[in-house]
Formats: sequence, structure tokens, C-alpha cells
Amino acid sequence: MSARIGRRTGWLAALTCVAVLAATVPDAAAQARPAPRPAAAPAAIRVRGFFEAGARTFTASKSVEAVLGSSSGGMFGAGGEVLFGRNLFVSIGVSRFQRDGERVVVFEDEAFPLGIETTVKVVPIELSAGWRFTNPRRSVIPYVGGGVGWHKYQETSEFSDAGEDSEFTKTGFQLLGGAEWRAARWLGIAGEAAWMSVPDAFTEPSSAAVAFDEDNLGGAVFRIKVVIGR
Repeated sequence: MSARIGRRTGWLAALTCVAVLAATVPDAAAQARPAPRPAAAPAAIRVRGFFEAGARTFTASKSVEAVLGSSSGGMFGAGGEVLFGRNLFVSIGVSRFQRDGERVVVFEDEAFPLGIETTVKVVPIELSAGWRFTNPRRSVIPYVGGGVGWHKYQETSEFSDAGEDSEFTKTGFQLLGGAEWRAARWLGIAGEAAWMSVPDAFTEPSSAAVAFDEDNLGGAVFRIKVVIGR
């Protein structure tokens, strides 16, 4: 009888040891296994650069078309932006529009060419801020913004007399919106549309814009941006 009790006690002790080991080994393995790293949070401040190319139209369409033959044309530029967290951004960009045309004189809303070649150049410097609508599950990021711009205008001719050329810088504002596609970790492609207003820009009596009662140097801009940075 005592031998049976001894054997039973031995089996119970062995089973108890096995159960204790089975419960202990997973805990030890879990302690030995390194904890998964949390997903990296976006940097608080990120700096990026961009190149852009596109086309613009002019609010002063009659006078620009009279001088240049078209109220629109190509433009290109570059700039940089700072991202604060996921959403807020501040950007500054410089672009350039340049096209050759012919000076005109306007009489009763009709333009008459003078046979004098001229070059029109517009260089806007745009400072903007805006909001990006980020979504971790999407690679396309819509955004909107607005800001202030400084627009340098030049209309020059090679053989012009003193006072015939026109050059000035005026302040305006812009509204913009677009979407950025993250093609790679450090590369993005954005399509953007902007509307600019530069009131009271053309004031010289000899300007074709004044003759057509057009004083705004603004217009619409459509551009593609290549963004370098996260």
C-alpha cells in the first residue's frame, strides 16, 4: 500500500514540475525577446526643396495679348518649404515668366503695333502658409494655402529711349491648392493651381494696360512641382 502511494506521489511531483516548466518557459522567452519598436513619429520640423514648371495667365488679358500675342505663357521656378508636424507648412518660391513681343499704341480700345520689339519679364516672390490633409493610408496629400507676393515687372526694348521702358515691383496676394503624390521616401510630385492678385500695378499713362483700363498684374498659375525631401 505504501509503495503505491509512493509511486503516485512521484507521478504527481513529476507532473507538477512539467506544468511549472511549461508556464515558466514562455514567460522567460517573452522576457528575452526584445520589445517591438514603436513606429517612428514624423520629425517636428522638416525642410524640403522644390522645382516647378507650368503656365500662367494674366488678369490684364487684353493688354498682355496686344503686346505678346497671347495672354498666357510658360513659367518656371524653385523654392523651399518648412513642414511643422504633419499638417502645417510655410513655403517661399521664386518663379519667372518671360516672353518677347511688340510695343503697341492703343486708340479706342484697338491696339496698333509700333514695330518695336520688347521683352516682358515678370518675377514673383511668393511667401505662403497652408495646411496639408495627411492620411497614413494614402500616398496622395491634398493641401490649401495662401499668402503674400512681391511681383517685379519689366518691359524693355533694346533701342528704347529714356523713360520708355517700364520697371516696377508691386505687392499682392495669392491663394493656392493642390495635391502631392509621394513617389518615394525623399521624392514627391505635386500638381498645384494658384490665383494671384496684384492690384494697382499698371499706373503709367503710356502703358497699354492703362489704355485698356487694366491695372492688375495678377492671374492664374498652373504648375507641376518636384519636391525633394520627406
